[in-house]
Amino acid sequence: MDRDDVASRLNSETMTIAEVAAELRCSKTHVCNLINGKVRGVPQLPALILGRRKLVRRTRLRTWMCAVEEGHDTLASPETAAGRMAEGAYHA
Repeated sequence: MDRDDVASRLNSETMTIAEVAAELRCSKTHVCNLINGKVRGVPQLPALILGRRKLVRRTRLRTWMCAVEEGHDTLASPETAAGRMAEGAYHA
């Protein structure tokens, strides 16, 4: 696999905040709040945080969407902001 193939594959697997917002039909700010675990009653959206840049893997977004749709908070644990919110220890 050459460098262009790797870059193309990575771009197809990851989404920017703007792309996630378009997919969810919400604002970029709301997506950032989801990533930071600040939306009450919703599990934290898993993301790759590279300094100020945040990327979301397409497969993780789909898994997260299914968990939200089914009402399962399987992504939350006591070590995450979503887990602390579920326990009532943290409020956005």
